[in-house]
Amino acid sequence: MPPSPSSHDKGVIARWHARLPSVTDATPVVSLNEGSTPLVHSPRLSARVGGGAEVFLKFEGLNPTGSFKDRGMTMAVSKAAEAGARAVVCASTGNTSAAAAAYAARAGMGCVVLLPAGKIALGKLVQAFAYGARVVSVEGNFDDALRLVRELGEGGEAALAVVNSINPHRLEGQKTAAFEVAEELGDSPDFHFLPVGNAGNITAYWAGYREWHEAGRATRRPRMVGFQAAGAAPIFHGQPVERPETVATAIRIGNPASWTGATTAIAESGGAIDIVSDEEILAAQAWLARHEGIFAEPASAASVAGLLRCVDREPCAACPLRHRPEGARIVCTLTGHGLKDPDIIKGTLPPIQSVPATREAVIGMLG
Repeated sequence: MPPSPSSHDKGVIARWHARLPSVTDATPVVSLNEGSTPLVHSPRLSARVGGGAEVFLKFEGLNPTGSFKDRGMTMAVSKAAEAGARAVVCASTGNTSAAAAAYAARAGMGCVVLLPAGKIALGKLVQAFAYGARVVSVEGNFDDALRLVRELGEGGEAALAVVNSINPHRLEGQKTAAFEVAEELGDSPDFHFLPVGNAGNITAYWAGYREWHEAGRATRRPRMVGFQAAGAAPIFHGQPVERPETVATAIRIGNPASWTGATTAIAESGGAIDIVSDEEILAAQAWLARHEGIFAEPASAASVAGLLRCVDREPCAACPLRHRPEGARIVCTLTGHGLKDPDIIKGTLPPIQSVPATREAVIGMLG
């Protein structure tokens, strides 16, 4: 029997199982108490947007393995365990590998991770190893790794479950973030900004908001606005990118698995897809840390970089914010914690100087 929905902080399935139709009495719940992440009001971003707007940050970096992937992974691994799988397999730019390995370990299952060679942040790679995954480096990019995972899944390898977002249970779990946002705000926001890589998240959020509205729990559905890195923007350009490049490793994807879901979300919501440069992404990451006290990984900051681009420049004709209502509520998803991908910011750190252990020396150092 699934846990009671009153078990608010016992994980996504415990809290939302009534809205997760694939969960049955036979589903063994594999959870690390994921979900229920904070929706942080951002007074400084609100002031920059102006017009009485309120901006909120859905900080998914406070999930157990440090990213939003845990929401979908609790579902994928629980259903894999129900089906009798002995191991899970995924392709990953990092966050999926950490989540898959952690939840597989929790379930007592094996985990195989295919990574694009030399294209993963150390903070994520360490997690996969720590949780006991078998890691295979593929000579290619993420899309090559995902192709191989698809082939493994289609090949019917015994007791091996694919847990990338091509697994529908992943998106079912990820939609719960939209439930949390709408519940906390008392209604859906006017706009929701997200980074877009493999496009599962924007697809899942839209499904959640649509379902919440259809259930009569919200008066409106938000406009979904996705941002891709300029060097990895297949949806924006309308064609796959053979060699995607960006410092935001989590969205360095040239042929998103949920491409159709993302374009549907944008079209149905009256939203948009746009691009931000690596410079804008890193500037937004630094701004968030220094002005709001939130350290998000570079890919996460694409949503805030996009918002800042919309409000700090003359809006383009297609910008959803162009005709925003007074007092608009805007949510930006921050998909992962900054410690997941510290390599870029580490290179910008100033040298740490040592001084004698005296009060005078410390004061002199501080000026």
